[in-house]
Amino acid sequence: MKLLLAGVGRLKSGPERELVSRYVERCAAGGRKIGLTAFDLREIDESRARRPEDRKAEEAQALRALVPAGARLVCLDERGKTMDSEAFAARIGDWRDAGAPACAVVIGGPDGLDAAFRARADLVLAFGAMTWPHQLVRALAAEQLFRAMTILAGHPYHRA
Repeated sequence: MKLLLAGVGRLKSGPERELVSRYVERCAAGGRKIGLTAFDLREIDESRARRPEDRKAEEAQALRALVPAGARLVCLDERGKTMDSEAFAARIGDWRDAGAPACAVVIGGPDGLDAAFRARADLVLAFGAMTWPHQLVRALAAEQLFRAMTILAGHPYHRA
């Protein structure tokens, strides 16, 4: 199963991009042994539409184009469900074991994700009730995907 981390907006060079890149590389290196065949990071430009609803709709259309057919969709949203790392890893493992071709974790733009796009998600997930900068959310999401991979592999990175 492939992993995809997709976000609206582009990370500039700096510590956040370096951190995300480090987790992407670590996942790509260790995932094959446990059936996670690739880890891609994709970014789209923010919409320039005037109204927030139009921006979200345009961004959702671009994000939809990135998500592979048949992929399980995880939308990150502050109104989503919270879960611990073991439960998140188990969900990814279940999807992998059921033959899902990919798992796409999607981060919206400053206006959030389009409601119809979010409604299509297999999981709407929150990193708590607080609002986080998109640069940090990408780092958190990349780290949690790496952590899920290590949990599934029985690696000692995660200490419960």
